[in-house]
Formats: sequence, structure tokens, C-alpha cells
Amino acid sequence: MTTQVLDSRSGESADAVAGRERFWAGVLTVARLELRQRVRSSRWVAVLVVWTALLALLTVLIRWSVFKAYSVSEQTGVELTRAHADAGRSVFGIVVFLVLSLGALVVPALSSTSVNGDRSAGILATLQTTLLTPLQIVIGKLAAAWTVALALLGCALPFILWAFFEGGTPLGRLVVGLVVLALILLVICAIGLGWSAIAARTSSSALLTYLSVAFLGLGLPLLFALSLPLVSQDEQVTVRTFQYNDDGTTGQCVTETQQLSVVHSERSWWLLAPSPYVVVADAAPRPAGVDGTSDPLSAIRAGVREARLGPDPIQDWCGPGATGGDPSSAATAPEQQRATDRERLGYTWPYGLAVDLAVGGGFAAVAVRRLRSPARRLPRGTRVA
Repeated sequence: MTTQVLDSRSGESADAVAGRERFWAGVLTVARLELRQRVRSSRWVAVLVVWTALLALLTVLIRWSVFKAYSVSEQTGVELTRAHADAGRSVFGIVVFLVLSLGALVVPALSSTSVNGDRSAGILATLQTTLLTPLQIVIGKLAAAWTVALALLGCALPFILWAFFEGGTPLGRLVVGLVVLALILLVICAIGLGWSAIAARTSSSALLTYLSVAFLGLGLPLLFALSLPLVSQDEQVTVRTFQYNDDGTTGQCVTETQQLSVVHSERSWWLLAPSPYVVVADAAPRPAGVDGTSDPLSAIRAGVREARLGPDPIQDWCGPGATGGDPSSAATAPEQQRATDRERLGYTWPYGLAVDLAVGGGFAAVAVRRLRSPARRLPRGTRVA
């Protein structure tokens, strides 16, 4: 008869608690080894210095260009406040996308050679002969790579805060943007770790990681654009057009039916959802009382929601000219209704982020499988120990 000792706080058995502690102690050991190996390298310090200097230079140039375009210095009173807020939002969105883009260039190098590099150096075999499980090794390496990626994000934080304090950006947009950026960097690290376990050569795994990240960031929007002819078809569409009277100054709206090519983007919008740029833009809350396309984040958010809505059943080309004004001088009631319908749509980013996390989890699972020992089959030319 066996007696099972229970932990007084959690109600779990002592063996389960001890096993969990041993598991995370092993993960921490692997992470520490990875981090110490990186810290010893002088290249790591050089990367941080170059990263910070490049971000500083680009942020200053972006800030100067945007405020110059808004002519903030030439405004007065209420106009100055509004122009300053618009410029601040634009700078914040551009800087966030800049950090994301540069991160997609730098972060893959953190984990894309983690497994095959250690295998070539004979370090991986030593780890596999210990009591560490493949899952502990993978989580430890992933945690180390993510820690370094978060250090890069930390170096970028002063420039993001600078754009935030320029005004026009709510605190919720800053917090959500940083959290989503951190999760996207985790996904990139997992993709690199997976390819490093699959490919025998470090150059191959690095290249495959860059291609995978580029496909998520730019390839999916490009694929969406290329898919539009496939979801287009000719249909009878109700069109409202403005026709001038004989005097050429007044006119009226005329409703007619025309045969037009209609793009059903609601059938392929899901291709945009996993893109990190879409995830970050849609997750950031839109500033209250601000036009939906007043800054880069809001513009992408509105564009994706427009694709989700699909074609408008009534094409309104009339404008306010029906009352004697210029047809292109202001938004019409249908356009305002369209904007309202866009805002009523649910968020897109949870779907995209879920796909990204699933992709990262899949690559991590592949890495765990490839680290099982004894291995049934190794790539040609692979060093065992």
C-alpha cells in the first residue's frame, strides 16, 4: 500500500510538484546556456548598438517629415492642436511599423541557427545525453531567443514612447501595440527554431526563416491582391450617378442598373488576417472621434474591414450634387453608412493572431519531434557528436 503526500497549497501530489519544478529548472538551464553564449559574443553588443542607432535616425527623420507635411508650425490655435495630434498619431503608427519591419529582419537570426548550429558544434549531442527532454530544450531555446527579441523591443521602446508623447495616441493603443508586437516576435522566434531543427545547414534555415516571415508579412497581402480577379464576376448593379442639367450648374441623381465587374473581397479577406501588419493595426484601438483613415494603423484597419464587407449593393457615384453642390465635395449618406458598417464589424486580429500562434506552435512542435533521441534518420552530412 503506497501513501501519496499532497501539497498543502495546491492539493497536488508532492511528486507532481517536484516534477514540474524539475521541468522548469531544466528549461531555465537551457535558456541560461543560450543567453550566456550570446552575451559572450561581441557581435551581440554591436547588433544592439546598430539597432538603436538606426531606429534613432529613422525616427528623427520620420518625425521631421510627418510634422513638415502637416505644417504644424504654420497652424494656430485649435488648428495647431488638431494638426499636432494628427501628426503624432501618424508618427506613432509609422514608428510601430518600422520596429515591426526591422524586427522581422533581425529576430530570425536569433533562432534560425539555434539547433543546427549547436549540432554542428557538437553542443546539442551533449544536451541530449542529459536528463533534459526535447521539450525542455526547445522551450529553453525559444525562451532565450524571445528574451533577446524583447531586449531589442526594449531598445525601441524610447522611440515608441517619444511618438506616443507627441500626442493623439491613446494609452490603450500603446499598450496593445507593445503586447501584440511581443507576441509577433515570439512567433518569428518559433519559426526560426523550427527551421533550424529541420534544415541541416545554418544558411538554409536562416534563408527559410526569412522567406517564411516575408510570406506572412508581405506575401499574404500580395496573395490577396492576386486573388481578386478570381473572386470577381459580372453582375447587374444598381448605380446612382449625377447628371447635370442643361445650365451645367445644377442637376440631380439618377438611379439605373448597369452590368459591372464586382469584386467579392469578402470571400478572400481571410488571406490578410495573419499578416503581422494587419494584426498590429487592427488590435490597436482606434482613437475616439477620429476619422478611420487618419493614421497608418487606422488606415490598414479600415482597409481590411472594407474587404470584409465586400461590394456595396448600391454604387453611389452621385454625391451631394443632388442639392446643387459639387458631387465630390463631401461624403454622401451611403458613404457614411458604409463607414458605420465597417466599425460595426468584429475585430480581425484575434483570427490573425491565432493563426500566427498556431504556425509558431507548429514549428515548435516540429523542433521537439526532430530533437528526439535516438533519431531514426538524420540528414546527410549531419554531425551527431
